[in-house]
Amino acid sequence: MNRPLAATAALMVLVLAAALVGLAVDRQSITGQPAWAKPARFALSICLYSLTLMWLLTFVHGRERLVRTVSRVTAVALGLEMALIAGVAAAGTTSHFNFSTATSTGVWITMAVFIVAAWVMNLATVLLLLSQRVEPPVFAWGLRLGTAVCCLGMAVAFLMTLPTRLQREAAAAGRGMPLIGAHTVGLADGGPGLPVTDWSTVGGDLRIPHFAGLHALQVLPLIGLLLARRPRGATPGRRTALMWIAALSYLGLVLVLTWQARRAQPVTAPDVLTGFALLALVAGAVTAALLVLRHPRFTEG
Repeated sequence: MNRPLAATAALMVLVLAAALVGLAVDRQSITGQPAWAKPARFALSICLYSLTLMWLLTFVHGRERLVRTVSRVTAVALGLEMALIAGVAAAGTTSHFNFSTATSTGVWITMAVFIVAAWVMNLATVLLLLSQRVEPPVFAWGLRLGTAVCCLGMAVAFLMTLPTRLQREAAAAGRGMPLIGAHTVGLADGGPGLPVTDWSTVGGDLRIPHFAGLHALQVLPLIGLLLARRPRGATPGRRTALMWIAALSYLGLVLVLTWQARRAQPVTAPDVLTGFALLALVAGAVTAALLVLRHPRFTEG
């Protein structure tokens, strides 16, 4: 068993339970949402990520030292990240983008270092999986492409750290920048949002493509597993081609959601351009899949 990642997942279950208690008994609000909502979401996300990464690393053989490094660095980085998020929530202030005091600045910079370390370990996992022979090939590509798209989804978070237009204007007016970066585009964080996720319903929200990209880690391997079993009679080449179409389509969805958020557009109110992009993405995926299923090139393995 991968003890570092298993321990991290188990710890996140305890943190989630504590956060749920906090939601029930602590009426404190931070940026318009319950103080313990963010720790609860992060605990659930880190638990799922740790379990999935632990499973992915079981397909890596002959690289025990690298697997240990990925596991330990990820476990430490995510564990300390969670500790800081929970600690700041208990103090009644924001953890992300906060430069209002020396302590808040130190916490945020430390968190940023940890998440970059976790991202580098995700990238290392992509490279490890590329070096492995996993059968059947379509499932192997599901693992590799899922981890690669997840790596991109994690990188979307780096866009959140850039100063917003409102923050730059405040700095130019001499009011300083106590916050640098935001989840929301076009408005300050803390406005109306969807239940549970708190994704903005009045502006763009970079958490949405970040979320979609992260969960490629589960979705694309599952698609690979399904393609390994169906369609019946399909050759390995055809299955692998369909896996690539699914992965590129998923990547396209992450990019469209990022583009939508960067235009300060709420996910609940897509405009004509966003709708056209999504329709084009679906049409392209369906057309490519039909070509693969019918083209004679894929009738042989």
